[in-house]
Amino acid sequence: MTRGLFLDRDGVINVDKGYVHRVEDFVFLPGIFELCATAQQLGFLPIVVTNQAGIGRGYYTEGDYLQLTDWMLERFNARGIRIGRVYHCPFHPTAGVGKYRRDSYDRKPNPGMILRARADFDLDLTQSVLIGDKDSDIGAGRAAGVAYNIRLSPQLSIGEGAMELAFADLATIEDWLRGRSDPACARDP
Repeated sequence: MTRGLFLDRDGVINVDKGYVHRVEDFVFLPGIFELCATAQQLGFLPIVVTNQAGIGRGYYTEGDYLQLTDWMLERFNARGIRIGRVYHCPFHPTAGVGKYRRDSYDRKPNPGMILRARADFDLDLTQSVLIGDKDSDIGAGRAAGVAYNIRLSPQLSIGEGAMELAFADLATIEDWLRGRSDPACARDP
């Protein structure tokens, strides 16, 4: 079985400017490529799980979202990083418009996207990691049984709780992942 590295998009892969849907507004967070490259070297499969309520609210279309996603994946591919898949949930239970106004098992904090990825890629969630910046991200990881749920938040100090970690930046998460997964690092005193 493969280990998954589940990544939220806005706030983890890119700067969360609110409903980002255009290339010119998309700014990668420092360290995201390095983190994903390290994770990939350690045997993790990077997978994106993202709520995209902006589609449901009518702020942009699925086509806009897919175009931006293709562009984003090209940036990862150019650095030799393979994102297994990008799962998204366009629905919102109260603010969605038309067909997008509904509850969805995929909408975080529900675990639907993670569980679909587990089935699609035969992932071992007990050895997997999720990185998110919101309670809904952490809730989805917990609900799915992901072993390590990491909150990326500059306001939080480094700490460890039951199935949850908090780090201020992606470089620190990369160091933690390397130390946790690399047998050579684990042997160092």
